[in-house]
Amino acid sequence: MTKIGFAKPLVSPPRMSTLDKYLPVWIGLAMITGLLLGRFIPGVSTLLINLEVGGISVPIALGLLVMIYPVLAKVRYDRVTAVTGDKRLLLSSLILNWLVGPAFMFALAWILLPDLPEFRTGLIIVGLARCIAMVVIWNDLACGDREATAVLVAINSIFQVVAFSFLGWFYLTVLPGWLGLDTQGLDVSMGQIALNVIIFLGLPLIAGFASRYIGEKRRGRAWYEERFLPRISPWALYGLLFTVVFLFALQGEAILRNPLDVVRIAIPLLIYFAVMWFVGMSVGKIIGLTYQRTAALAFSAAGNNFELAIAVAIGTFGASSGQALAGVVGPLIEVPVLVGLAYVSLTLAKRWFKIDPHASFEKPIVAVTAPTIAKKPSVIFVCVHNAGRSQMAAGVLRHLAGDHIEVRSAGSMPVAELNPVVVAAMQEVDIDITTQQPKALTDGDVEESDVVITMGCGDACPFYPGKRYEDWKLDDPAGKRIDSVRPIRDDIHKRVEKLISSLL
Repeated sequence: MTKIGFAKPLVSPPRMSTLDKYLPVWIGLAMITGLLLGRFIPGVSTLLINLEVGGISVPIALGLLVMIYPVLAKVRYDRVTAVTGDKRLLLSSLILNWLVGPAFMFALAWILLPDLPEFRTGLIIVGLARCIAMVVIWNDLACGDREATAVLVAINSIFQVVAFSFLGWFYLTVLPGWLGLDTQGLDVSMGQIALNVIIFLGLPLIAGFASRYIGEKRRGRAWYEERFLPRISPWALYGLLFTVVFLFALQGEAILRNPLDVVRIAIPLLIYFAVMWFVGMSVGKIIGLTYQRTAALAFSAAGNNFELAIAVAIGTFGASSGQALAGVVGPLIEVPVLVGLAYVSLTLAKRWFKIDPHASFEKPIVAVTAPTIAKKPSVIFVCVHNAGRSQMAAGVLRHLAGDHIEVRSAGSMPVAELNPVVVAAMQEVDIDITTQQPKALTDGDVEESDVVITMGCGDACPFYPGKRYEDWKLDDPAGKRIDSVRPIRDDIHKRVEKLISSLL
């Protein structure tokens, strides 16, 4: 016989590991360790500067690659196409990253550091270097949409290669000249920026995609996500801590020698990270994005590519310059601030979006003892358009029952495509229905099914003796916002659990 155990419709957060639970503590210790290394061990910062290839610090690069790979290995690349069709998300990200962010940092730098031109220039460079690395960590800590983050990072990286030099010229030479302010040139090649993008995005992205493709092809998705990913996941935070130690060691002596300068640089950075993150969250909420995609938008807008900013500052102005110090202080402020904002984001998920960000529809634990049923039961869900309720029910049943139940769905008057709000609501609970298409109900569908569940299709569903019929009274999600679709989704989950229990 087959025994099956079921989870609650929305499960509580899993038990956090010691590493995750005390992450702010570990980051604080990493900062202190880096500062002490840079201050009391002679030559550490010089050694780190000398360990560069093409203007990129090798130890920091290794730390970043170790940090980013596990997160990109978690991305379900078969879902990326669903993100690229979200024009609101993509357009909002481009506007925040390439219009709002650089302009806001320019204003903060001139308002708060009018008497410190080197630090001011360094901050403007930080504002131009949009995030392509650590954003995946901040997003993951906040339970954001990994697929959306991967797409946003890729698009912003392309813009970075094309736009960084132009914007550097505009914000350091052209705009200050128009405003009657001091001007400062910026000499950085497109090739240097492209190399930065290839190393810090291209390599881990290729590795992450290859891991999923090969792992799923050889061992299956269940093994890949339940066995492989848990083994590599802690390395993301190990890489983060390693990177923090070396970043602080790089400028530990300068930071401790000039603490007031660091405070002057830190103030506009604190304002920048907090405001950009809050604007991103607000924009996502206003335009109706899900919490997961809103988090991806907010952290991609607030984060910065500090490795590029530091490399450009050192290459253009020298390792001991004020511009380089401002570039290094950038991630020193970004790391603790955005880790803190990740926790704030989890709170906003419950208050603004009314969801538990850790929750998902858990799969039941199926244990086949002896002997299994001779024929799999089959179920068909029928509604009018086959774009909402029936697709959600079919998706939940496939997710919970796996291959123990045959699942169909159809509509009496099917439309051309799925309801995008329904798709988004299902993605919130880690169920992907983007591969499904509305289809017309046929007599054969009903004849081949053991259980027929209708959802408002009226008398259009044919009747066959011996079939089990149920009619689920559910609101139609057509035309509703996602806040109204979530209760329908959760009601369907409860009904599907009972259905599985009765069939197996």
